Amino acid sequence: MTFLKWTFIVILGLIACLLIVAFFVKNDYSVDREIVINQPKDSVFSYIKYLKNQDNFSKWASMDKQMKKEYKGTDGTVGFSSAWDSDNKDVGKGEQIIKSINEGENVEYTLHFIKPFEGFADAYLSTDSISATSTKVKWGFESKMKYPMNLLLLFMNMEDMIGKDLEVGLGNLKKILEK
Repeated sequence: MTFLKWTFIVILGLIACLLIVAFFVKNDYSVDREIVINQPKDSVFSYIKYLKNQDNFSKWASMDKQMKKEYKGTDGTVGFSSAWDSDNKDVGKGEQIIKSINEGENVEYTLHFIKPFEGFADAYLSTDSISATSTKVKWGFESKMKYPMNLLLLFMNMEDMIGKDLEVGLGNLKKILEK
């Protein structure tokens, strides 16, 4: 056989191996972080239930001051959406919609990422009273990667990547609410 045929066979073999490995790799991931804010639970929740307020504390919202934003509906209610469009590849284009609100407890969101990659995720912010004057806030994110893209989860540490951004956002939230 010629060198070209062997090269082709080896490349096909590698691709086949990767596809087989991807079949056994998990396709979902979840990341969450929490922080204690020295404010009563009702004060904290009344701030975090408004999706527009994420523009004040989310790391992603601060990554592009020129980002185009569009809002639809009544903020703080189920169905309210916030769409963004940025030339910054780390921000991209997408939309976040309030999926459910358990008043005083948590807000759940659906995220639709459009650029640079199409994808969906679920996120939430929850509050838990530690005392009359302190509240634990938890921010979580979960998603799935379709086969064979789930192979990337072997090489990407989503816990670190997303976790660090959640920590920054929660730190910003703490500063805002403890002023």
